[in-house]
Order: sequence, then structure tokens, then C-alpha cells
Amino acid sequence: MATEGIEAVFLETHNWGKAATFFQGLGYELDFATDHHSGQLRNAVGPSLFIAEVPEGQELREPRLVLKVPDGDAFRAAAGVEVVEPFTETHFGTREMTVRDPDGRLWSLQAPLGGA
Repeated sequence: MATEGIEAVFLETHNWGKAATFFQGLGYELDFATDHHSGQLRNAVGPSLFIAEVPEGQELREPRLVLKVPDGDAFRAAAGVEVVEPFTETHFGTREMTVRDPDGRLWSLQAPLGGA
């Protein structure tokens, strides 16, 4: 089973409110916000943005692309794909896997809970 393109871009921020306002100023609409300073914004086209606030002193990680997987149970990483973390359930209702490409970049693969 293959991935189905870019589902989202995952970003970290030191200020969820300011980041959400910034992207809303660029035409994104708030899809949902959590009670722990994170949330998702959507645009009419393209992937959604998932933004998570981290403590002020914590270094922000680079943005990470999230690839869509329709069925996590059926997905098998092909030869040459290093699995860093297998599919695990997230606190926001999906399952996520982390893989590393040949140049050392991390990619997230996201699947719905319970397969397809």
C-alpha cells in the first residue's frame, strides 16, 4: 500500500495564538483548537496545518510533512524506508508513524484509527 500525498504540515510554535492569527491572515480557517495550545487550520486547497505550542525555552523543530496513509494496518514500509517509530495512536485521534529518508530527514505518516 502506498501513501496518498501530503495530508498536513506539522509546525511547532512558542505562541499558538499568534501563529494561528498569522495563518488566518493568510487565508487559513481554524478547523479545531485543543485545550493544550495546538490546533489545525485548513485552506481551500492543499494540506492542512497542524500547529503545536512548545515551551518558550524549547528549540523549535523544523516543519515536518505528514503523508496520508489510508490504512495503517495494511501499510508495509518498502526496502530502503527506515522506520524510526511504528504506527502509534496519537492524542488527537489518528495513528502516526515516523520514517527517515536517505538524507536523514524525518517524515510522518498518518492513518485513521482502526485501519481504513
